[in-house]
Amino acid sequence: MTDGLSEDSTLGSLTPRQRRSLTRVRSDRSMIATLALTGLIAAFMQTLVTPVIPQLPHLLNTTQADASWVLTATLLAAAITTPISGRLGDMYGKRRIVLLLLCIMAAGSIISALSDTLVPMVIGRVLQGVGLGVIALGISILRDVIHPKNLGGAVALVSATLGVGGALGLPLSATIAQYFDWHVLFWLATVFGFVAIVLVATIIPVSTLRTGGRFDLPGALGLAVGLVGILLAISKGNEWGWGSAITIGLFGGGVLVLVGLVFYELRAPNPLIDMRVAARRPVLLTNLASISVGFAFFVITAALPIVLEAPVTSDVGLGLPLILASLCLMPLGLVMFVMSPVAARLTNRRGPRTSLILGGVIITIGFTLGIFFIDQVWQVVLISTITGLGIGFAYAAMPTLIMRAVPPSETAAANGLNSVMRTLGSTLSATVIGVILSTHLIVTDAVATPSREAFAIVFAMGAVVVLAGVVIALFIPRRNQNYDTASIPVQRGV
Repeated sequence: MTDGLSEDSTLGSLTPRQRRSLTRVRSDRSMIATLALTGLIAAFMQTLVTPVIPQLPHLLNTTQADASWVLTATLLAAAITTPISGRLGDMYGKRRIVLLLLCIMAAGSIISALSDTLVPMVIGRVLQGVGLGVIALGISILRDVIHPKNLGGAVALVSATLGVGGALGLPLSATIAQYFDWHVLFWLATVFGFVAIVLVATIIPVSTLRTGGRFDLPGALGLAVGLVGILLAISKGNEWGWGSAITIGLFGGGVLVLVGLVFYELRAPNPLIDMRVAARRPVLLTNLASISVGFAFFVITAALPIVLEAPVTSDVGLGLPLILASLCLMPLGLVMFVMSPVAARLTNRRGPRTSLILGGVIITIGFTLGIFFIDQVWQVVLISTITGLGIGFAYAAMPTLIMRAVPPSETAAANGLNSVMRTLGSTLSATVIGVILSTHLIVTDAVATPSREAFAIVFAMGAVVVLAGVVIALFIPRRNQNYDTASIPVQRGV
C-alpha cells in the first residue's frame, strides 16, 4: 500500500497530485458513513460462522475440539494485531494501514471460501481476525479528519458498529447457511471486503499525522507471545483442564512475558505501547472498566441464543429456529445504532465519564432482569434491548475518554490497547459462562441443556462484574489534560 504518498512525502514534500487530494473538501457525513460501514463489515466477520458451528466438525472432517479453532483463531488474531496495527497506523498513516487490513481480511475470506479442511479454514479465519483492527483505526481516523463538533456523534456511531455488525450479520448468516452452500458466507464476506477497500481508498483522505522512529519489533513479538499464552489458557482451560501443565504453563508464561514487556517498553526508544501514557489514571481506569463492558457483551451474545433455541421441553428453552432467534437478538445492535446520537450528546454535555457510568448502570439493570425473567420471547427481547442501550453508551464513551487523555500521535495505538481490554473481557466471559452452563445441566428426553439456575448465575455474575466496572469508572478524573488534534483540517464547516 502506498496510500498515495511517496517516501519523500513523509518528510513533508508533497507532489501536486497529493496536494490536490489533501485540499479536496470531503463531507464529514461521507467519511463517517464510510468508516461506519467498514466497521460493520469487520464486525460481521465475528458472527460469520455462528450458524454453522454445530456442523463444522462434519463440514471440515475434523473433531469438535479442533473445529473450535475456527472461532479461537479469529479471537487471538484480533487481540494480537489490533494494538500492533494501531501503532503502525500512528507511524505510517492510519488510512494506509486500514487499507492493508482490509486487503488481508478479503484474502482471508477467499481462503476460507475455498476451504474444505481445517488448516486452510483456520488460516483464513486468522486473516479475517486481523481485519477487525479497522474498527479501532477508524475511530482514530475520525479524530484526524472530522470537525470537532461532529466528532462525538461520529465516534459513538463507529463504536456501535461492533454490536450492529453482529446483530445484522447473524440473521443474514443464518439465512445463507440454511438455504445456500455454507461457502457462500465467505464469498459474501469477500465482496463486502472489496466494497470497503474501494470506499476507503476513494473517500478517506491520506493520513498526514504520523509519529517518527522505528517500529518496535521486539515489543510486538512480546505482546503477541504474552497475549497468546493468556488468551489460549483462558479460552481452552475448560477443555484442557485448569490444573493441567499446558494451561498453567501458558497462563503463567504469558503473564511473565507481559510483565517483562512492561519493563522493556519503559526503556525502549520507540515503544509499541507507551507505558507512561497507558499508566495515566484516565487511560488505565478506562481500560480496566473496558474489561467489564467486554464481559457484558459476551454474556448477552452467549447466553440468550441458548435460551431462545433450546427445546421447549427443557428447563428454560423457547424452541425458536436459528433465524428467528437471530432476529430476536437484533435489538442488541440496533439500539446501539439508534441511540448513538443520544450517547454523543450526553458525552458532549456531561462528559464521557458520565456516559460510561450510565451505560454500566443500564447494563446492570438488564442483567438483573435476566436473573428473573427469561421465560418468554418478549422478555428476552427486552433484556437484549436494555443491555444494548447500556453497551451503546459505554462503547461511545470509552474511545473518547482514551482520546482525551493521549496525544494525537498515539491515538490509534491507545485505541488498539483499549480494544484488547474489551477482547480480554469477552474471553473471560466466554470461559466462565462455558464452565457454568456445562456444569449445571438438566437432561430431558435424552437431551442435556443448561438449567434455569445456570442462567440466573450467569446474569448475576455479569451484573457483579459490570458494577465493579462502574465503581472503577467513578474514579476516572472528571477533568484531565485535553489534546487537540494536530492533523490536517479536512473540513472546517459543517
